[in-house]
Amino acid sequence: MDFGGPASMILVFCVTCLILLFMWSGNSRRKNMPPGPTPLPFLGNVLQLNMKELPQSLIELAKTYGDVFTFHLGPRPVVVLHGCDTVKEALIDNAHVFSDRGKVPFAEILFKDFGIILSNGERWKQLRRFSLTTLRNFGMGKRSLEEMIQHEARYLREEFNKRKGILCDPTYFLSLAVSNMICSIVFGERFEYEDKEFLRLLALLKENFSLVNSKSGQLINSFPKLMTKIPGKHQKIFKNLADLKSFVLDKVKEHQETLDQNCPRDYIDCFLIKMEEEKGNPNTEFFFDNLFVSVLNLFFAGTETTSTTLRHSLRLLLKCPDVQDKVQKEIDAVVGPDRCPSIEDRSKMPYTEAVIHEIQRYSDIVPLGLPHATTETTIFRGYTIPKGTTVFPFLTSVLKDPKYFKNPQKFDPGHFLNEKGEFQKSEAFLPFSTGRRICLGEGMAKMEIFLFLTFILQNFKLESDEDPSDIDITPLPFKLRFVPRQ
Repeated sequence: MDFGGPASMILVFCVTCLILLFMWSGNSRRKNMPPGPTPLPFLGNVLQLNMKELPQSLIELAKTYGDVFTFHLGPRPVVVLHGCDTVKEALIDNAHVFSDRGKVPFAEILFKDFGIILSNGERWKQLRRFSLTTLRNFGMGKRSLEEMIQHEARYLREEFNKRKGILCDPTYFLSLAVSNMICSIVFGERFEYEDKEFLRLLALLKENFSLVNSKSGQLINSFPKLMTKIPGKHQKIFKNLADLKSFVLDKVKEHQETLDQNCPRDYIDCFLIKMEEEKGNPNTEFFFDNLFVSVLNLFFAGTETTSTTLRHSLRLLLKCPDVQDKVQKEIDAVVGPDRCPSIEDRSKMPYTEAVIHEIQRYSDIVPLGLPHATTETTIFRGYTIPKGTTVFPFLTSVLKDPKYFKNPQKFDPGHFLNEKGEFQKSEAFLPFSTGRRICLGEGMAKMEIFLFLTFILQNFKLESDEDPSDIDITPLPFKLRFVPRQ
């Protein structure tokens, strides 16, 4: 082919016109939407963003475009809400507009719109109401859950005592302990730490979490149809999900065989009873697909984020031994060496409470929050956001908002203490998000973090071979010593 000939020139001209037409039509559609970088055809802004460090990329975009801006994941526009005031104005003051769950293409491929987290409309309302009631009935926010956590903490202490003075990675044991809490409520049983089935389940969840957060996993959200057909590590997610579904199905069958409708033992029993009650209702939301995905929602949400927060806690306390010492002195003064810490102790431990809040703020476990979507076309801060637009409440920008935290990039428990050393709340403390879509298990997570962490610090001094000044606060694995205090 003659690349300098008339035919080639015409082809180049036509392609250029098509690209310009695409960009013009896109700009025309977006002219009243929040500003943002100009997307490329098909690719959107993927080449302009660091997908591995997306939160940092969004921080930079906010510096240019303000607290409400748009970027494109492939051809799909996404509106970002930046800063505490912006997020609260949308999710609280305009909750009726911003309360839908936004599309997560990867999750839609895996779960459709079943379950609690990804659903909308009547399905979401019914499943959330049912799940909240059931979780409360089985201990969430009650003393029975407190006793379960204290009981599990003793198993955790046994494992750490076996390794006293030896460097070990705490990730595995923290995941097991936290996971057993949600297992007790959902499956009606806790698992031994050596149980092969339990370990395999956790391994599948952990691997899927890692794969979803990999670069190829992130690209599925931009190009779902394309990426599901391309070979790569991300394809393992689908096999893992099939294995998880098989595990849940086996548990459901076990429950069906031993179900006593007058004496439900756990979440699955309650769901099965509800399925039986509504079997004549053609519009029922209580069927197996919703049960399966809801169980996975609860199991994953009740394991990964809380255990990750605890792991970050230990790392930060190694980095800041003075903070560890102060917390232990407060535990010694309020709780003493013999009894388990209780939730009632929390109000008498302002420094510990401030440290835990600061750990959650600084760790920033879910930086983008889960995506929301607009239920109708709305005008927000002068911009038009069409119905169904995906909206990210950028939680990093809330937890690190300089308007509310004087040193947002620094770990400082003083962010939650007043001049008298008393604990003080902050409007910008939203690690569980806010509004109608606030985390279902917020109360349970807070109880677990306080009780597990204080119990560990009551019994062990955390030590490392690293100099505190050299400790890098990253998500990478690390090892430490649990040195018995008594």
